[in-house]
Amino acid sequence: MYLLLTLGSKIMASMLLCFILCFSSLSVSLSEVVVLPLTHSLPKFNSTQLLFKSLSIHSSIRFQQHQRKKQNQSQQISIPLSEVGGYFLSITTGSNPSKSISLVMDTGSHIVWYPCSPYKCFRCKTPPTLLKPPKNASVSCSSPACPAAHRSRSRDPSDICAVAGCPIKLIDNSDCDSYSCPPFYLAYGDGSIIARLYKDSASVPTSSVPSLIPNFTFGCAHKSINEEVGVAGFGPGLLSLPSQLATVYPQVSKGFSYCLGDSSFNNSEIPSSSALFLGLKDESGNSSTEFAYTPILDNPSHPYYYMVGLEGISVGKKYIAAPEVVKRVDQNGDGGTMVDSGSTMTTLPKSLRDSVVAELDRFNNERAKVVEDKSGFERCYYFDGDMMNMNLPAVVLHFVGNGNGSSSSVTIPRGNYLVEIYAEKKDPNQRHSLCLTFKSGGDKIGGLGAVFGYFMQLGFEVVYDLANKRIGFGKQPCKALLDKVK
Repeated sequence: MYLLLTLGSKIMASMLLCFILCFSSLSVSLSEVVVLPLTHSLPKFNSTQLLFKSLSIHSSIRFQQHQRKKQNQSQQISIPLSEVGGYFLSITTGSNPSKSISLVMDTGSHIVWYPCSPYKCFRCKTPPTLLKPPKNASVSCSSPACPAAHRSRSRDPSDICAVAGCPIKLIDNSDCDSYSCPPFYLAYGDGSIIARLYKDSASVPTSSVPSLIPNFTFGCAHKSINEEVGVAGFGPGLLSLPSQLATVYPQVSKGFSYCLGDSSFNNSEIPSSSALFLGLKDESGNSSTEFAYTPILDNPSHPYYYMVGLEGISVGKKYIAAPEVVKRVDQNGDGGTMVDSGSTMTTLPKSLRDSVVAELDRFNNERAKVVEDKSGFERCYYFDGDMMNMNLPAVVLHFVGNGNGSSSSVTIPRGNYLVEIYAEKKDPNQRHSLCLTFKSGGDKIGGLGAVFGYFMQLGFEVVYDLANKRIGFGKQPCKALLDKVK
């Protein structure tokens, strides 16, 4: 892991240090893990081909926006999650009256925000559920939360308070508490929002007795383009949901995990086995699941992302080395692989993706070019019968190891690196097909190297071990995992 002596990396290090050490003396056992249910929904389309075309396009947009970070480093990058669905959790905010709203769980962003009334949304297809902003609860421009929302590299709020209208004498005396944090802008793949920061009480529906989170800080969006749902950011940072949950659930300071239930994309609903786990489980002697851990890389340009290194990919017996850009983050903040619950597809540099596809093509499955054109997938194969009977190799992702001799290789099941496209009922001559969930991100220089999307995370427990600055992947049925912690 690189230790970069830049202002950005110092901010990242200090945030992580505070996040990890505040409750470092606590010992979290299996019974102390708090469970939050996750639900999954997908947008409604007339065919699975159109559905996947939407998912594919939006994964590409998300990756391309990350690649543009040199053009505007102040923008928070994501995608219009309302159009691609995602994994949702529920948060209840306020007390007079309280209101529960579902938000998308997103490890690729660091702020919690809601659509708030009045809400003017351009190109929105469905009226969103709106939250009423709390009265007299705006966040001060001098609060540390304000520069965090504006992604300021400096903790000094003077510039932001000047924008807020605080007089120069008060700025010099650090006496701008009565001036509200000015609106902030979040840019998304093909959408955006303008929001203000507020504080109110909040709670989440956990497996234990819900605890009230006082002074919960969130964004209230009043204007947007193409954004119908709010987002619960899980990235490192002061305003992320894990950071704020740690004030009442101290075990979250050590880490969290989630298990996204296996899905059938012929149905818009995924079984309720998906869940978020607050705190790290003590697996010693309690689990036969083996986890592959890889270090979290420091990234001065994107301190709010979870970055890891990908060394290579095995397709059957063929090992394909990954280019340097996905293995590590350089001193400019370029490169690395982002673990992202908000992206559907896994995006790789074109050279690596082409090598993987070329090796899979050697297994002589009939290519479904017509499906590729209609679905947006870059490689599809026809199949008849059971996917498990097809002539397909094992695919293994080799992540950078921890240097202790432990394995950091993750075997990706067929049902994760291939997705089934169902034949349209109105076309009796159409055949079922399977499409790869790898996408090409080009070979541009700058920005992220790759994104590890949630299709390939299905059926894994993904552990964000913040105490040890690492991410782990363990294959196991999500329902069995839920039964274990209940």
